Amino acid sequence: MINVPELFGSMVFNEHVMRDRLPKDVFAALQSTIKAGKSVSSEVADAVACAMKDWAIEKGATHYTHWFQPMTGITAEKHDSFIDPEDGGAVIMKFSGKQLIKGEPDASSFPSGGLRSTFEARGYTAWDPTSYAFVKGSVLYIPTAFISYSGQVLDKKTPLLRSMNSLSDAALRVLKLFGKTPERVTASVGSEQEYFLIPRELYKKRPDLIITGRTLFGAKPPKGQELEDHYFGNIKSKVLEYMEDLDRELWKLGIYAKTRHNEVAPAQHELAPIYATVNIATDHNQLTMSVMRKVAKKHDLVCLLHEKPFAGVNGSGKHNNWSISTSDGENLLEPGKDLKNNLQFMLFLTAVIKAVDEHQDLLRLSVATAGNDHRLGAHEAPPAIISMFLGDEITDLLETLASGKEYKNHHGNKLSTGVESVPVIYEDTTDRNRTSPFAFTGNKFEFRSLGSSTNIACPNVMINAAVADALNYFADRLENEKDFCKAALALIKETYEKHKRIVFNGDNYADEWQTEAKKRGLLDLKGTPEALSYYDRQENLELFKRLKIYNNEEVRARKDILLENYCKVISIEAQTMCEITQKQILPAAVRFSTMLADNVSRLSILGVNVAAQTEVLNAVADLINDAYAAEKKLCELQLAVKTEADLQRKADGCHDKVFAAMQDLRAYCDRLETLLPKELWPFPTYGDLLLYV
Repeated sequence: MINVPELFGSMVFNEHVMRDRLPKDVFAALQSTIKAGKSVSSEVADAVACAMKDWAIEKGATHYTHWFQPMTGITAEKHDSFIDPEDGGAVIMKFSGKQLIKGEPDASSFPSGGLRSTFEARGYTAWDPTSYAFVKGSVLYIPTAFISYSGQVLDKKTPLLRSMNSLSDAALRVLKLFGKTPERVTASVGSEQEYFLIPRELYKKRPDLIITGRTLFGAKPPKGQELEDHYFGNIKSKVLEYMEDLDRELWKLGIYAKTRHNEVAPAQHELAPIYATVNIATDHNQLTMSVMRKVAKKHDLVCLLHEKPFAGVNGSGKHNNWSISTSDGENLLEPGKDLKNNLQFMLFLTAVIKAVDEHQDLLRLSVATAGNDHRLGAHEAPPAIISMFLGDEITDLLETLASGKEYKNHHGNKLSTGVESVPVIYEDTTDRNRTSPFAFTGNKFEFRSLGSSTNIACPNVMINAAVADALNYFADRLENEKDFCKAALALIKETYEKHKRIVFNGDNYADEWQTEAKKRGLLDLKGTPEALSYYDRQENLELFKRLKIYNNEEVRARKDILLENYCKVISIEAQTMCEITQKQILPAAVRFSTMLADNVSRLSILGVNVAAQTEVLNAVADLINDAYAAEKKLCELQLAVKTEADLQRKADGCHDKVFAAMQDLRAYCDRLETLLPKELWPFPTYGDLLLYV
């Protein structure tokens, strides 16, 4: 039996460890850095480095690494040992404050969007003391930011930290109007993680899964998720063993793994953590995805984090539960018991409404990837149209404020089972709308559009920035008002009237919503290239500059990096489809057609009725011709688009032409799968992959 409190954080250089190992003055200085954002002196850094090294060595570490998040969407690391030469051919274990604070990795092969030339490839990693270091294996991992030789931002963490500062500064301005002066305001996030588990031996036989992370071919099995028997269902023994092992590994690393269950699709599951400060939550989620894959290998499984590894069943997302709290522990999105008179809550809530409406484009593009394009709007995830769900109670209050009518408090309806031994419960007036992209769920907002492989840094940069800008606007309007309460109520009313088009409490999957959203003037950016085209619009450049998150060059570089990544993903998928079709599917189909032709020929001589065989033979022959033509067309289109110099036009071509041609080729090949004998089909089917025991 494991002792969870003893196990939890055992591999983390956390506050408890620092309190025990650091001198009191050094510990106090470091805590001031973590909680108030103050800089670290070289003396403090040296003391921390020495204690961190000794602790890490005790945990089995021989190396250290500055762990950072480049624009690849995953993490990066370079390991250096603690050894330092000593006279007589011996070594000592050494680690200085300078080594802790700054590293110098070669940045030549990381995406930069043209921010630096190859001859200026050096990059710098800078210690982020607000996120705890940890030991994994034999390595001490030190979370860091990453910038170029010329000071340009090359990573996802630095903008996130900047957006956190902007949000805190703006929120403090508004709180000051209420007579409150906390030291800091921080965004917190809990990121639910969906994933698939499949047998490793079957994975090895699927080149499309190995190369692209998703199945490019695959006919629908007789049973998928139609019976809805997998969701929250009994967890298979092999999967439960994996989940138990995963929890233990995550707990060691101080990750608050809380909830585990089966998801909707066969072989799909979910892990949900408890909230953490947004930059720590980002580090934890990146670490979680890495550990999930590693633990799966130990159980002869493969963890798939692609947004749509299997067509025809639900894909995987990542729900981003966002809230803001003061350093005193007050949740600024907590409605309280007296909603009508909670002016502070209503002001912060209205700021979020304004932020989401004005910056729909940034929220949408922050979740735009080739993989996520398969999910958004597919009745398994929110549509590509950004809207907000507030629930009836809060919406009614805002409507009555706007109309001047009297508000009547809502009381949750009693929900009784009719069984006396089961307690009566009350309906939650802010219950979740599972179809809404941005839903208020009691004391937080759940941004539900993220893909399962997404680094949550970018979506949270956008939320932080948008809300910070709205709060700064509110502060500008209210700071010089003599009657603050009256002015604040008027501003809430004005803001809601102007931005209530973004609020929709209905069914986002309904066809009628598409029409209604268009009438409201909401954006419907269906694909990644279209969404990314909004990144460097003038109003967005001005927003990022105003909040000191990105300069213009950094924004345009990010847009180019993401467009280029999209094109590369589609190109790799298209080439993989062509190769599998040429080398595996068509040869298998030709073998079967030859067998059928031989059978028809032999039986016809004997006068046997071969109508059925002939019909199948003709169907297979037609599909071979169709698949061959579709494969040829796909190859030609892929090559033609590849030569396009303009990144935006290239990405548009990948979306509109190449991806469409991929769908055509898949349709013919999937039909062939249903006609060929199982022993001739060249790789495991959906039934094999999804319905394993």
